[in-house]
Amino acid sequence: MTHTDPATIATARARMAARVDQTVAANLPGLPHYADVHTGEWTTTPDGDWTGGHFVGQLWLGARREAAREYSARLDGRENSPTIFRGFLFHYGAALGGHLLDDPAAWERAERGARGLLSSFNPAAGIMPLGTAAEEAHSVGDAETSIDAVGAVSALLAAVADRTGDRAMREAAVAHARRHIEVCVRADGSVCQSGTVDPATGELVRRYSHKGHSPSSTWARAQAWAMLAFTMSARWLPGHPEFLDTATTVADWWAVHVPEDLIAFWDFDDPAIPHTLKDTSATAIAAAALLKLAALLPDGTKYRELARRTVDALVTGHLRPVPGLPGEIAVLTTGCYNKLLGLATANELVWGDYYLTEALAVLDGDLDPLAV
Repeated sequence: MTHTDPATIATARARMAARVDQTVAANLPGLPHYADVHTGEWTTTPDGDWTGGHFVGQLWLGARREAAREYSARLDGRENSPTIFRGFLFHYGAALGGHLLDDPAAWERAERGARGLLSSFNPAAGIMPLGTAAEEAHSVGDAETSIDAVGAVSALLAAVADRTGDRAMREAAVAHARRHIEVCVRADGSVCQSGTVDPATGELVRRYSHKGHSPSSTWARAQAWAMLAFTMSARWLPGHPEFLDTATTVADWWAVHVPEDLIAFWDFDDPAIPHTLKDTSATAIAAAALLKLAALLPDGTKYRELARRTVDALVTGHLRPVPGLPGEIAVLTTGCYNKLLGLATANELVWGDYYLTEALAVLDGDLDPLAV
């Protein structure tokens, strides 16, 4: 199907919204993380880990103000947590409430998160490091960095800088995003997830992947995060054409290398392909990024069309009912969290839910992709 039927989009949105409502009604401790696709049971985190802001983001997208405020408040204290993943938490978990609903408490929380992030900026290295509290399999700390949260960091810091007039915040965001072109984007447009940077000199020591098949492989989520990183940086940090150029480069690599069914394998270089795991969460991130890229370009038709086809593949092939949940609910299956650890390798992943929800709202005409 080339053009996703409007009724299909509406049905998918309704079934995902029903899942959000069911999750809120369950009164879970902490924040949703990943779920069993056979029972619908969520594994939660007490403080949102790096993922919890995405569930709050779904609530803001659905204008569920009361629930969003409650879950957003569960992030309080994380502004002081030494990790770059504060970008995910406070962009999706707080700033979206400001952008979409002009919620004062959301803006206040976003500002606290942004100021916490800014406090970690290392001018010599030009980055806000991965940090000691980052969720990774190995190699965390002030010398490490990754592509994962770059887009959310750019959006959060830019939005708060605009509201407060804090030029240093915007300058740090620009430096952080620009440095990740050097650290993470290879000459052919593929992406390496992570890097080690000498904190004293800023010298790039090594490139590697935390979660991919090998240190030099192209982990699918890294490529998708980069697509999102540089489209969001181009949107929120205008005046730096290298961000849009890089977004186009990494998106074009994805378009050439994604499988024919448009659902990415967990790592593009896994030698077991096609007999290996898929990752719908990487695919949903890519779809949301493509819709932003299309809106940023004078003629982004080919990127919007690829996004539409990708969303159709997700909805028709991987948005499924759960035996343990009411029939009006469907969840995004086939998400691969961490294959190296064998963790949630074929599950519903809360960030996959968020990016598919965002993409569906854009395709339905209810959301400007550049608003979030």
